[in-house]
Amino acid sequence: MTKIMPQPGILEIAPYVGGASHVEGVSNVIKLSSNENPFGPSDAAKEAFSRAVHELHRYPSTDHAGLRKAIAEVHGLEAGRIVCGVGSDEILSLLCQAYAGPGDEVIHTEHGFAIYKIAALSNGATPVEVRERERVTDVDAILSACTDATKLVFVANPNNPTGTMIGEAELTRLADGLPPQAMLVLDGAYAEYVDGYDGGASLVESRDNVVMTRTFSKLYGLGGLRVGWGYAPVQVIDVINRIRGPFNLSQAALVTAEAAMRDTAWADKCRAENTRLRAWLAEALAEHGVVSDTSTANFVLARFADKAQAEACDTYLQANGLIVRRVASYKLPNCLRITVGDEPGCRRVAHAVGQFMGAGGSGAEP
Repeated sequence: MTKIMPQPGILEIAPYVGGASHVEGVSNVIKLSSNENPFGPSDAAKEAFSRAVHELHRYPSTDHAGLRKAIAEVHGLEAGRIVCGVGSDEILSLLCQAYAGPGDEVIHTEHGFAIYKIAALSNGATPVEVRERERVTDVDAILSACTDATKLVFVANPNNPTGTMIGEAELTRLADGLPPQAMLVLDGAYAEYVDGYDGGASLVESRDNVVMTRTFSKLYGLGGLRVGWGYAPVQVIDVINRIRGPFNLSQAALVTAEAAMRDTAWADKCRAENTRLRAWLAEALAEHGVVSDTSTANFVLARFADKAQAEACDTYLQANGLIVRRVASYKLPNCLRITVGDEPGCRRVAHAVGQFMGAGGSGAEP
């Protein structure tokens, strides 16, 4: 009998399942399950990607200098405090690899992104789940959960899949209240959708226990290329770069992300359209009796009477070529997460939910 076994914690991981992209037997589907930008990347980003084909035989840079410079200039940050990864997921995983292991604890909130728990278990650390208050991060609950073993605290702001967020004062109180050996990691995957919000960059610059992560997968429409970045104290960047794969990002990904970052006009347009359509979608769903919290991201968390009604609605939507996301795995069994698509997509999903609710919330013919 083999004695070959994986490291402790790995077999406790439930493999991550992404949003579905097709429905068996249904054509002309609209995918609203993965919080993708319905408008895609900018023309500048597409052009940069097409030009990259001529350099496929070349290794990419190991220091990501061009992309880090672009990020720093657009956001007013220090390039030396920026690290790039294969999506922000890689940065989150590298932080766990570097700072959390057996005997250590990693805090995340009850409806927080699944990767936090996965990253902790992958490195032998113990994930600690903390309750939220009506689907909103509860700073007091997090601080109460901290112990001498706490090494990392993951907070998505805005949060996925709830779409809610907490303000700068609460983030500051959280950072200042952590034990001295603990680091606050602000996952800003959806930060670009919030006007005037820096994702926690100012906290990173004023403290030595805060890290911010961001992604090109949402607003910039580059989910297929997997590019993310982090902003952290210099000493943390030094640590991450010691364990980061030297060629973790392809040349095509680097130049495309740089072009996307510098095309601020496209980003502004996508943000404005998301804000407009998000408000419209939430209001349209509410008119059909489906409520949601005020979202600050590019999706709406639609709440139904119970799990059975949510699942019945999802089944009805699938039959009508609309793919949304069930979030029972996030302890929200009565909810469906609906990405804010383009205007036709938003209108189509709102109409279908209205038909479903008009049939008594069962999907049957009225």
